[in-house]
Amino acid sequence: MSGPALLGLSALLGLGAAAQLCLSRQLRMQGDYVLGGLFPLGSAEDAGLGDRTQPNGTVCTRFSSLGLLWALAVKMAVEEINRGSALLPGLRLGYDFFDTCSEPVVAMKPSLMFMARAGSHHIAAYCDYAQYQPRVLAVIGPHSSELALVTGKLFGFFLMPQVSYGASMDRLSDEEAFPSFFRTVPSDRVQVTAVVELLRALGWDWVAAVGSDDEYGRQGLSLFSSLASAQGICIAHEGLVPLPGAAGLRLGAVQELLRQVNQSSVQVVVLFSSPGAARTLLSHSIRHGLSPKVWVASEAWLTSDLVMTLPGMAQVGTVLGFLQRGAPMPDFPSYVQTRLALAADPAFCAFLDTEQPGLEEHVAGPRCPQCDHISLDDVSTGLLHHQTFAAYAAAYGVAQALHNTLPCNASGCPTREPVRPWQLLEKMYNMSFRARSMALRFDTSGNMDSGYDLKLWVWRHPRPELRTVGSFTGRLQLRPSQMRWHTPRNAKPVSQCSRQCVEGQVRHVKGFHSCCYDCVDCKAGSYQRSPDDLLCTPCGQDQWSPDRSLRCLPRRPKFLAWGEPAVLLLLALLGLALCLVLLALGLFARHQESPVVRAAGGPRACFGLACLGLVCLSALLYPGRPSPASCLAQQPLLHLPLTGCLSTLALQAAEIFVESELPPSWAERLRGRLQGPRAWLAVLLAVLVEAALCAWYLRAFPPKVVTDWQVLPTEALVHCHARSWAGFALVHSANAALASLCFLGTFLVHSRPGHRHGARSLTFASLAYFITWVSFVPLFANVHVAYQPAVQMGASLLCALGILATFHLPKCYLLLRQPGSNAPVLFLGGGPGDARGRGSNRGAEGTEQKPATCDPVASPQ
Repeated sequence: MSGPALLGLSALLGLGAAAQLCLSRQLRMQGDYVLGGLFPLGSAEDAGLGDRTQPNGTVCTRFSSLGLLWALAVKMAVEEINRGSALLPGLRLGYDFFDTCSEPVVAMKPSLMFMARAGSHHIAAYCDYAQYQPRVLAVIGPHSSELALVTGKLFGFFLMPQVSYGASMDRLSDEEAFPSFFRTVPSDRVQVTAVVELLRALGWDWVAAVGSDDEYGRQGLSLFSSLASAQGICIAHEGLVPLPGAAGLRLGAVQELLRQVNQSSVQVVVLFSSPGAARTLLSHSIRHGLSPKVWVASEAWLTSDLVMTLPGMAQVGTVLGFLQRGAPMPDFPSYVQTRLALAADPAFCAFLDTEQPGLEEHVAGPRCPQCDHISLDDVSTGLLHHQTFAAYAAAYGVAQALHNTLPCNASGCPTREPVRPWQLLEKMYNMSFRARSMALRFDTSGNMDSGYDLKLWVWRHPRPELRTVGSFTGRLQLRPSQMRWHTPRNAKPVSQCSRQCVEGQVRHVKGFHSCCYDCVDCKAGSYQRSPDDLLCTPCGQDQWSPDRSLRCLPRRPKFLAWGEPAVLLLLALLGLALCLVLLALGLFARHQESPVVRAAGGPRACFGLACLGLVCLSALLYPGRPSPASCLAQQPLLHLPLTGCLSTLALQAAEIFVESELPPSWAERLRGRLQGPRAWLAVLLAVLVEAALCAWYLRAFPPKVVTDWQVLPTEALVHCHARSWAGFALVHSANAALASLCFLGTFLVHSRPGHRHGARSLTFASLAYFITWVSFVPLFANVHVAYQPAVQMGASLLCALGILATFHLPKCYLLLRQPGSNAPVLFLGGGPGDARGRGSNRGAEGTEQKPATCDPVASPQ
């Protein structure tokens, strides 16, 4: 028929919708190979299936426009394949479509018809069905998962390929239970994965999950619960919605569920439901004034007329969900228009009666009696339904498998021998094919992943339109600018049990839900490894972190560095001490024959000054990064020079004590032993004793370089560790003994008028030693370990300065400022009747003595 004629007939159809058509007779066509088809052409709402008492025939009279359009899409695909020469050249596909009424009890009869032996209405019982040739080669459909669970078992026994265009339940992917099941829609697992990714992307972790009380809803709800929990999404409320016609008690459970959702902070409801149950829930929510929510729809009801045309739907809030992608079919509306126009042509209808006699309606019942009383307006709303392409592609999938089985090429199909369904099945797993230039593929489980578009309902009267706001092809992509939330000022809804923790905080879960928590800061020394952490992760011992950190930082080594202010101050003090030591040593060397120097010990005094210089230089071992050599050298290089200095002072104190406190006969006998080589031998002996103590200490308790990771918050302290404080004290004991002897030998000595023997200088020198090291003990024990090297360095310098200032510097003052006081009579004795004068000959007794005055300022003792 010409195009203008078809348009004219279409116009007539629109005006005279009551005219009877022969559309139901176009649902069957003979061919070399026949495809069976199961489509929801009618609805079971008025079928009275609940009142059946006998297994009699059932006819569903309520029309379903989508079911008819899906059947016409398969019919269109078959006609394209028959006209083309690529897939099945020289062969003709036929089809035989039946109504399922969306009920398993109705779908069983056409399923049995498909399995009947070719040319009969019976299924025979055989031991082996390998050579069994049923009436159809493969089955397209059914649409719903509920029906596919029933028919899949039957067709699976015969290994009859079954390609569904709408059954998405994940359970159907079980190859053992459903070995011949394929589908041109993704599995619900893919859809649920996309829903979980959507919730995560939008920050919704506190949701309600509701499913219809059937296999589809229960299985989808279970799958969503497991995947959501694994991704940190908490389900605050969960329930099942009864199917239409349920008892009032079960509807009461729905009302209670809605009340709980309305009273909680949940703003998002995931509804995995069949269209009838979704209508039931949403009608209750409208009736009871549920506050607007975000409804995340499953594919089954997202485009359902039952839900979209529900009065008051604009009050429920925002509806969005994922819809399977498909290739565009712009010519499908004109094809449907053509089919309706032909169905109104009496000549065409008469032709069908003669070409296809025996429609077997006496066995299977009318295929679609309600299809013969429709108009184009009755199906116009579903012409571009998303699953139209899925049904269309199912026919191409079977044709490709038949092409591979025969096998066919561009010149034709070499053989036309009968093809058993199980032979076709072998070619379908992992098979790739094309439909409308779109590449498709069945995987090892019979699934097809063609991706999803995220659709948002935009309210238009009388029904909403679908706007694409994102996509999912293994990874979610959103278009935030296209989203419109049905909230004041288009604000994105927030559905969280607790606020989001800021960086550096972990969640301390309270209650039973991981989404309800308190935010706890990660303390210093720990960090937040990932946003989902429930506990802070401790840093390694060589790392540190501040409070609320996201990572750990490496610790820098810490030791007494040369450039630190305390070290610079101590180095200045060291420079001062060395300068004074060198000055005193120079003066003593220049005036070594003067009475004041001879009274201070002469060469021994110079040796003591040199030892004090070495004590000062030993302080240079403490700054800088410690090494094993510096740790071992610190104590010997401090104590050995200090022993040398103190031993000279002890000999000086002994001389004064003998001279002042002992009888003249004893003093004369002991004086010679405290001077000359024997005195140097005593000094050497003291140094050797101290050297033995230091050697024992270094061998028994050798100090070692340690790195302490705990004592400093951000640095690693590198220091010399003393392994035994008792050994450390024993090393100090020899010097302490010498200082004690010096103090005891001079403390009780009484100075004679006009005679300066230096007892007070020795007393103060020993006191300087004791004050320094007694103060050192509590200070060293209480100061932070990082500053202990500075304390030791300071104690060494102060000890040297104390001895220098109390014993040597006063004598330098006399040499420089009061040379008149540098007289033998004041320091070496020699007055009349003085039997104790040191270093004088007997002729000195006649030397004129002049009275001396003791100026405490100018002549300190």
